[in-house]
Amino acid sequence: MAATPQNPAASAPRRKVSRHRGEGQWAMGHHTPLNGNEQFKKDDDGLNVRTRIETIYSKRGFDSIDPNDLRGRMRWWGLYTQRKPGIDGGKTAILEPEELDDKYFMLRVRIDGGRLTTQQLRVIGEISQEFARGSADITDRQNIQLHWIRIEDVPEIWNRLEAVGLSTTEACGDCPRVVIGSPVAGIAEDEIIDGTWAIDEIQKRYIGSKEFSNLPRKFKSAISGSPLLDVVHEINDIAFVGVEHPEHGPGFDLWVGGGLSTNPKIGVRLGAWVPLAEVPDVWAGVIGIFRDYGYRRLRNRARLKFLVADWGPEKFRQVLQDEYLERELVDGPAPAEPTSRWRDHVGVHRQQDGNFYVGFAPRVGRVDGATLAKIADLAEAHGSGRVRTTVEQKMIILDVVEDQVESLVEALQALDLTAKPSPFRRGTMACTGIEYCKLAIVETKQRGSSLIDELERRLPDFDEPLTINLNGCPNACARIQVADIGLKGQLVLDDNGEQVEGYQVHLGGALGLEAGFGRKVRGLKVTSEELPDYVERVLKRFQAEREDGERFAVWAARAGEEALS
Repeated sequence: MAATPQNPAASAPRRKVSRHRGEGQWAMGHHTPLNGNEQFKKDDDGLNVRTRIETIYSKRGFDSIDPNDLRGRMRWWGLYTQRKPGIDGGKTAILEPEELDDKYFMLRVRIDGGRLTTQQLRVIGEISQEFARGSADITDRQNIQLHWIRIEDVPEIWNRLEAVGLSTTEACGDCPRVVIGSPVAGIAEDEIIDGTWAIDEIQKRYIGSKEFSNLPRKFKSAISGSPLLDVVHEINDIAFVGVEHPEHGPGFDLWVGGGLSTNPKIGVRLGAWVPLAEVPDVWAGVIGIFRDYGYRRLRNRARLKFLVADWGPEKFRQVLQDEYLERELVDGPAPAEPTSRWRDHVGVHRQQDGNFYVGFAPRVGRVDGATLAKIADLAEAHGSGRVRTTVEQKMIILDVVEDQVESLVEALQALDLTAKPSPFRRGTMACTGIEYCKLAIVETKQRGSSLIDELERRLPDFDEPLTINLNGCPNACARIQVADIGLKGQLVLDDNGEQVEGYQVHLGGALGLEAGFGRKVRGLKVTSEELPDYVERVLKRFQAEREDGERFAVWAARAGEEALS
């Protein structure tokens, strides 16, 4: 057919017409897997891989592991392959997974609410020394991660952990991850409400259950009744924040849809007040929405935050009430202002029972197995059988009688675990980095530790609360967008035009009721070697230019680019 003015399409190239398959939402009838991750989850539930680890892989060795188990389902049991040594950051994005994989694993021990007995801590320390070359990192999700784990040793490690009530169940994977909680729940004098029961109920009812073991992506939860707002509730998929209802008393304000990575979003309030007894049911309702309505077509849009952004809080609350709870939620108040700019519980604090808890600061969360055992010994020597981890990569020893506090503080100091840290020691956080992580581009842990030393030497009188977060890649495991100074690892050019490790700088991020993401100054990148000079320069300008009582984040938002460069 010839083209005519009435039929211009006759000469146009034919377009392939494809039927849109939706976003892979189960509730919309889209059950066909639309990517490889969804396919392997449909083929076999991630929880089932434990049997193969115990009966096949641990006996036949690393080379016997099916690739979909190795880089997929084993995460449901807290196992990731770690980065092969000697591969520089420039190759992170161009090598195939099997080229990056070492034959060793990172193993994540799940610690819901950050709660540990000294016996449990000692067992983790012993496992670290016997099976993990002494490695141990406290994460900003209250877990402890070990490295250099051989597949042959995993069943024995599980036996030892489970003998003292610990596990690695769903510590990773597209499932409900650890439920973080106030590390001083049921202990602090100023607590609004104790959420411990709800954390335990969620763990008992749902963790390890196939009801929620196949989600679109990971699901992060937080529950805290602390007036410090101490669980970074703004960047979790779901968070229950302690509030006092004027009619119903203490309960929780419900937040959903927070998360960072390459598309950061602050969670939103649903305006609902939830009593303690209803928290597990509401949690199950929200995660049920994610399972059923969450986007499964594209991995980079498969977090709950994208669904919440598209629906809005009103529709989300309505679906939760109508389809999952089958009842109305009670309207409730927003959280009050945090009672302190530090939310890590570091230092000496009185408990409800008259005893004291002592929070202390390891360097950027990096400890080792021997040190964990020594912390357990110290706690017991000072009358305590309980320790806690925090979401700021810190630790706390509970239940210390008053006349034992000072000797405990001194003993911790001797282990370089200070309860009286500088702002730099207290506020610097680092992710795993290129040492072990296959996604990383630069080193972070040692860089963060050396930065602390340099800043303490150069700025000994600096006494403002300040957060400096170092991340080895764009995925924001160390929360760079919400730090005063956030450092995103990347390769940069030095003065000689050569590619070296460095960071893109984010300035003025914050959490709390003024939560927001840091400002990126155009072209502002620093090499790793230049980092101490840069941070010193910016902090001196802050000291010189700040208004009375002004926080760094507020100053950074108004400062000119010249002052920030």
